[in-house]
Amino acid sequence: MATPLQGISSMATRQVLAELVAAYAQQSADPVHIESVGGVDAARRVQAGEAFDVVILASDAIDKLAASGHVRAGSKVDLVHSGVAVAVREGAPVPDLASEDAVRRAVLAARSLSYSTGPSGVALARLFERWGIAQEIAPRIVQAPPGVPVGTLVARGEVELGFQQLSELLHVPGITLAGPLPEPIQITTTFSGAVATAAAQPAAAQALLAFMASPQAAPAKRRQGMEPA
Repeated sequence: MATPLQGISSMATRQVLAELVAAYAQQSADPVHIESVGGVDAARRVQAGEAFDVVILASDAIDKLAASGHVRAGSKVDLVHSGVAVAVREGAPVPDLASEDAVRRAVLAARSLSYSTGPSGVALARLFERWGIAQEIAPRIVQAPPGVPVGTLVARGEVELGFQQLSELLHVPGITLAGPLPEPIQITTTFSGAVATAAAQPAAAQALLAFMASPQAAPAKRRQGMEPA
């Protein structure tokens, strides 16, 4: 039996990659195993020299890995665009998210809120700074540990308002999706793949990424709350 292609990704793409890998298995003899962890941990492990064939992370993280020589120059492929949504515990009142002002009011009214350690969380923190409320809400922010979905904290009742990429909230039981952030403040992260410099099967890794970027992969991306890149 062929040695599986080894990949690593952030948690945000776990569901869509599982669906795409299953579809790829229908047309390729190359078995694929992709491990999904917190994005910061994934990048650290690639930088530490762990043997992966393919790496799928936020586009800027891939760029940093390329600059440091940990993924192959010219191998980067943009795969999906992923936006941020808001969740509350199942049965809780759903806040108005129709405008930037409405979201600001919902954030100020929440007894507790959480966002991820990934790119969307960094962007949200900047948004709260721009609104001038960062210090006021700081004591109410519950930081989700890397790899732990914000929706899990919301479902447990530990957090009243959870912000995370829609793809990571879609399949969490015990929550209600309040909706996406409105367009003026929507935070979109592009996730990209690249062939690791240490890849044992670079050609097969590039073929996998080509499939994942193909029009054939688009329906799976939309099912998982993302848009094709």
